[in-house]
Amino acid sequence: MPEYLSPGVYVEEYESGSVPMAGVGTSTAGFIGLAEKGNVIGKPQFVTSFSDYLRIYGGYLTESKYGDKRYLPYAVEHFFINGGSKCYVMRVAPSDAKPAVGKAPAVLTFMAANPGEWGNKIKVTVEPSSRQKTPVYEAQGNDCVFKNVDGFNVGDIVLFDEGKNKAYNKIKAIQEKTVTFENPVNPSIVDKALVPSKFVRSCEINIVVKCDDQKEDYAFVSLNPDSPDYVVSRLAKSELVTVEVSLKAPEKSKAAEPKNADKNSDKKGDKAEEGAPVTPVPPAAPVVSGPVLAAPFEAIGAAGTMLAIAFAGGSDGSIAGISAADFMGSDAGPGKRTGIQAFIEVSDVSMLAVPGITIPDVQLSLIAHCENTKSRFAVLDVPRDKKKVDEILEYKDMFDSTYAAMYHPWLEVFDPLAKKSFYLPPAASMCGIYARCDLSIGVHKAPANEVVRSCTGLEYGYNNAEQDRLNPAGVNLVRAFPGRGIRVWGARTCSSNGNWKYINVRRLFIYLEESIKANTNWVVFEPNTEILWARVQRSIELFLASTWRSGALAGTTPSEAFFVDIGRTTMTQDDIDNGRLICVIGVAPVKPAEFVIFRIGQYTAQS
Repeated sequence: MPEYLSPGVYVEEYESGSVPMAGVGTSTAGFIGLAEKGNVIGKPQFVTSFSDYLRIYGGYLTESKYGDKRYLPYAVEHFFINGGSKCYVMRVAPSDAKPAVGKAPAVLTFMAANPGEWGNKIKVTVEPSSRQKTPVYEAQGNDCVFKNVDGFNVGDIVLFDEGKNKAYNKIKAIQEKTVTFENPVNPSIVDKALVPSKFVRSCEINIVVKCDDQKEDYAFVSLNPDSPDYVVSRLAKSELVTVEVSLKAPEKSKAAEPKNADKNSDKKGDKAEEGAPVTPVPPAAPVVSGPVLAAPFEAIGAAGTMLAIAFAGGSDGSIAGISAADFMGSDAGPGKRTGIQAFIEVSDVSMLAVPGITIPDVQLSLIAHCENTKSRFAVLDVPRDKKKVDEILEYKDMFDSTYAAMYHPWLEVFDPLAKKSFYLPPAASMCGIYARCDLSIGVHKAPANEVVRSCTGLEYGYNNAEQDRLNPAGVNLVRAFPGRGIRVWGARTCSSNGNWKYINVRRLFIYLEESIKANTNWVVFEPNTEILWARVQRSIELFLASTWRSGALAGTTPSEAFFVDIGRTTMTQDDIDNGRLICVIGVAPVKPAEFVIFRIGQYTAQS
């Protein structure tokens, strides 16, 4: 309660009316399949165009290498062609696929961001750079007084540059303009001249990563783990590579060893075997400090030469060895999920497909995912070799779900890679048509009697008698009609439940349920009283009224289209005591005019 402790005028705001509700999106699709590149573990990537897909996942896949698992890029392309505007994609790859590796002759190891032969095309160049330099005014023991300490951090390797003589050291502490190093500093570095010629330079590197048309530039990257510009942190967002910093400097060749290298050689060898850092020898002068971090600068060269790193070892793995388990995926926790299970990471996907993969275990797993989330709809392909009606019906009998629909036959489309037509599974094109209907009319519109774009033919043609058997069973056909093009000619789910036999009815309820759930979070922990009940009821009624006005609900008046009941009739005192607020909602969905019947009879003029 507010406190009133002194006389005055107090203005207070309070909410007593309904809370506005906005409908959730229904046109975002999700696809799973093989791709040239892209992450195989973690969160599916958001794609808003086919050019987006090409950048993240690579191009078309050849039939000779990928066989009947090559459909993902074509499917995503036709999703956008048929009206889709956004989707998520999750790549699947064989377990023996390997990322390409590029090793620098120093402490840095680069690796392609994900497995595949594509990584062998990566080129990385590294060159030394310096963000900051300053003259030294005083040097005594391990301490120096800098003119300017900006740009220097504890843990940095710095270069003492006296022209011909160069030496590295590591910053141990900074206090005002006094910098303490790990090892003693040569007093000859002091230069108080008006135009100094001796400097202490910060040691960074510039990294450029290239692969085909993609290029990433990283300037002034640090090898200091405590620096905000640490190389691992800076390259964490790279779409092309990851980087590791080893804990041991590279071994030097005998030619590069100093004359006294044989002294205590056994002892040094023992330390090397135990993983202790080995002091490297620079080209011009001994390294006096920070041997591990100084090694890359020695390898590149103090004169500023550029180091080019080539990648090799990337492999796509054995495509023939990929199994249903790879598509079904595994749930190893956040950031470590694969396949279908990776879509737990995203919340705004409303339809899912695994284009061209007609393994029953995979399709059943996809349906189970949609049924468990209750917010997604599975779009399934029938195996390409199923031509006869009896074969299709036998296959369909394995599935019975209100959260899935099945389409056949496959579509004839053009393959830009092979420069000829081929047959594409219809699921992704259907997802595009779902999105087209949602965006142009609404989710309540049955996604049927719609033209399939960029489709030049069908693998099989079915007549009315054959569809009479397939339609009631829940197999939606794509048919060619003279003068009307190639159209989707079915809008049924795979369910045997007559109440949920239409796709648009199930997807409308997904839309309503998700919208109400997303817009009533404000109710949680509010006092469970009549005031709250009235506000909740009013908010939902206003949302359903706007849904009815859009044509999504049946009835000539709102009372015929829906009802919302909340109060003592829906809750007992036990419900209230246990913190349960129960609201009962009923809606009358519109159903498609699947059978248009005109009854015509004869009559005479006199009658």
